[in-house]
Amino acid sequence: MAAEGPRSLFALSAAAVSRSMGALERDVWALPGHLLRGLLPLLTVFRLERAEGAARRAGLSTQPIWRKLWDDVMKTRPPNSENITCWRKKFLETFFSNVLHGVLDVSSDWRLNDHHFSPLLHSSPHVSQLTLCNMLQGAVELTAEHNQKVLENLAGSLRILKFQHLLSSDQSIRRSLVLLLHRLIHHGSVSQVSMYSWPVPDTVLLVLILSMSAGFWRSGNALAYHSGPCGLCREEDKAQSQESAQERAERGRYDERKWSDGENQKGSPGAPEEADAEVNGYGADTCLNSVLSRPRSPPLQNQSCEEASSKVPCDHTSSQGRSSPRCVSDQLSRYPVLRKTRRRLKSAVGKKRRCLRRSRGPYADPEDLYDFVFTVAREDNSGLLDKNSATEGENPENWTSSSPGSPCSGHAGCKKRGGSAGIFSLKAAHRFRSVSTLELFSIPLTGETCRTLSNLLSSWVSLENLVLSYNGLGANIFCILSGLRALSRHSDCHLRVVRVSDVFSHMPCMELVCCILSAFPQLHMLSVSFDLKNQLEGNRPEGSPSCSEVEIPESCLEQLEIRFPREPLHTTFLLPVLKASKSLQQLSLDSATLPCSQELGLLLEALKECNPNLKKLSFHDVNLAEHQKEVLLLLQDPVLQEITFSFCRLFESSTTEFLSEIINTVKRNSSLKSLKLPGNRLGNHRLVALADIFSEDSSSSLCQLDVSSNCIKPDGLLEFTKKLEGHIQQRGGQIQFTHLRLFQNWLDQDAETAQEALRRLKAVCSVVNDSWDSSQAFADYISVM
Repeated sequence: MAAEGPRSLFALSAAAVSRSMGALERDVWALPGHLLRGLLPLLTVFRLERAEGAARRAGLSTQPIWRKLWDDVMKTRPPNSENITCWRKKFLETFFSNVLHGVLDVSSDWRLNDHHFSPLLHSSPHVSQLTLCNMLQGAVELTAEHNQKVLENLAGSLRILKFQHLLSSDQSIRRSLVLLLHRLIHHGSVSQVSMYSWPVPDTVLLVLILSMSAGFWRSGNALAYHSGPCGLCREEDKAQSQESAQERAERGRYDERKWSDGENQKGSPGAPEEADAEVNGYGADTCLNSVLSRPRSPPLQNQSCEEASSKVPCDHTSSQGRSSPRCVSDQLSRYPVLRKTRRRLKSAVGKKRRCLRRSRGPYADPEDLYDFVFTVAREDNSGLLDKNSATEGENPENWTSSSPGSPCSGHAGCKKRGGSAGIFSLKAAHRFRSVSTLELFSIPLTGETCRTLSNLLSSWVSLENLVLSYNGLGANIFCILSGLRALSRHSDCHLRVVRVSDVFSHMPCMELVCCILSAFPQLHMLSVSFDLKNQLEGNRPEGSPSCSEVEIPESCLEQLEIRFPREPLHTTFLLPVLKASKSLQQLSLDSATLPCSQELGLLLEALKECNPNLKKLSFHDVNLAEHQKEVLLLLQDPVLQEITFSFCRLFESSTTEFLSEIINTVKRNSSLKSLKLPGNRLGNHRLVALADIFSEDSSSSLCQLDVSSNCIKPDGLLEFTKKLEGHIQQRGGQIQFTHLRLFQNWLDQDAETAQEALRRLKAVCSVVNDSWDSSQAFADYISVM
C-alpha cells in the first residue's frame, strides 16, 4: 500500500460506502453521476447488478466494469469478443455455468463475496445459453429442491440448451434430466437443443433427449417433481377441466332448450343419450382423456389387446396432424357411450394442447423411464403401419412416398425383425411443447436411433432448423429422408433450414439436394456437405427415383451450399434446382471438379437466366486455373455483391496480364462489395498490385478484401499499406474500404515490420489477423507430403 501512495478522501469514503450498501443503497442510487461513477467499480457483483437502473438514469455505462470483472475473474479472452454487446450478460452467464460445474470458487474474489448474493439464483435470469456435459452433474444440481427458483428463472430465460461429451449415466441422473427437460422445454422457453461430440452415445439417454425435445413424454412417476406431480401440468389440467366443464354446461343448456322446443324429438333418437353423456360430468374430451391416459396393462394380462392393436395403425398423428381415427375407434369400441359421440371425438382428439391427455392416476414405478425409452426405441412396427396405404396411392416400399404413419417403412436398413424404432402411439406418449432447432454434431447414429429420429421428425411440425453433422448416417440417410418426407405432408410444417454433412456420401450430392428440395420447397436454406465418396454409393432402396426423375416445384430457397466429395459438377443436374429457386441469393460450391472446360460457362449462363437475385457466389477448392474468362465475367457481374474464390488456384498458370484484368474489372464494378481470395498464392507482388483497386480513377465500392493464406510477408504488407495510403490521400480521404482479413500469412517472419504495417493499416480499416506460426505450418505440410 505504501508504494501506491495514500488513498484520496473520495476513495476512502467510497470504500466505506460500498461496505455499508445494505443500509445506504437507496441513498447511493440518488447520488449525482460523477460520484456514482467512482463508486460503481467498488461494488460487489450483487450490488453492481442492482445498480444498473441508477447508472442508466445517470447516463453511465457499467460495461467497462463488467469487462474488467471478466478479465479479473475469468482470466480468459472469450471467443469473438469483438462481437459481445453486453458484458454484463456475458459475465453472469459464464459465471452461472462455471459455478454450476464447480470450476469457479466464489471466494476467489471479494466482489463475488456477498452474503446477499446467491450465485446460481441471481445470475440465472441472465442465462440464455447453457451447456451440460459429462455425467450431467449440472442437471442433478438444477433439479435439486433448493434450486427450484433457479430452475424457474431458467425456464423463462434459457433459449439454447447444449449437451457436450456426455457419458453413460445411471437411472437417478436420467430422472433428473427428465425433470430438467420437462421444465425447460415443455414448460419453458428453450427453442434449441444441440448435442456435440458423443463418440459412443448411450441409446437410452440419446432417445430420451431427442423424444423430449420433440415434445413427447409419458406422464406418471417420470414427471413427479419433489414427491409430487408437475405443478404446471396439474394447473393446466385443472384449467382444461374447467374449460371442458364450462363447454359441457353450455352445450347442456343448449340441448335442453332444443329439447323443450320439441323440434328434434323425432329426428334424433340418439340425442338424449349424447346430452346425458356430456352433462353427467364426463363429456367427450374427459372420457377420451381417461381412455388414452389410463395405465397400460402388463403384457401378460393384455396380450389379446396387443394382438388386436397390431392389426390397426395407432400412430400419434395422421398426415393432417390429427390422431388416427382408426386407433381412436378401436378404443371407442370398448366404450358404448363413447361410440355415440364419435363424430365429436374425432375433432377433440386432434386438439393441440401443451399438456394433452395427462395421467391422473398414481405414479408409475421407477422403471417407467426405461419402459418409455425402450418403447420408443423398439416398439413393434407391424401394429403401427397402415396396411391399406398402398390402396390409397402410397407405395410403402418407396422411401420418397412413405406415409406419415410409417416414415421408415421403405428401406431395408430401416427394418429390423419387422420392427421400427421410435414409432409413437397415443397410449405410449403425450405431446408437449417442442423445440424449433435440433443440432447433432459428431454423434454416431445407429439404424435404431435413425428410425427413432425419423419417426420423431415425421410429426415435428414446430421444427424450423435441422442440423445433422458427421453422424455416420450411411444408408440410414434414406430413413431420415423418409421422416422428412412424412413431415412435409403436414400443412403446418415450419422447417426452413436443413444442414446435412458427413464423411461419406451414400448418394450423389445433387440427388440428395433434389430429394430434400422436392419435399420442402418452403426451405430458405439448404446445405449438403460430404468429405469422401462412398464406394458403395448407389445402393438405394428399390423403386426410389433418381435425381433426374424428381420433380422440384417452385421453391423459396434463398441459400444453397453444396460440398461435393470430389464429384464432377454437372450443370444439367444443378439446373432443375436453379430453375426452381428464383429467390436464390447465395450459392456456395465446394470441392467440385469441372468435367469439361465448358461446364463453368454453362453454369454462369444458368445463373444469369434463372437466378437474377443472386447476391453472393462462392467457389471453394474448385480448380479455376484454366477458367480465366469465366472468372472475369463473374467479377464484372452487375448484380453480385460478394464473390469468393477460395483455394481455387487462380494464378497457377496465369500471366501478369490476368492480374491486371482482374484489377481493372473490379475497379469498374460499382456493385461488388466483398472480394474474398484466400489460398490463391497471391504473394507480395500481387497483394501490392491489388491496392490499385482503390486508385483515384476507380469507381469500385469494395468494402471487404480477404487475402488470408496467401504467402504474404511483412515487407509486402507494409508496401501494400503505403500504396493504399497514397491512393486514399489522392482521393481526399474518401474511401469505402473497411475490412481486411489476413489470417494465416507469413507475418511472423519479421515481427517489427509486421507491427508497423498493421498499425498503419488499422488507421485506415478494420484488420483481422492471427498470430500464426508459419514455420510450424510448413513443417506440418512437409510431414504429410
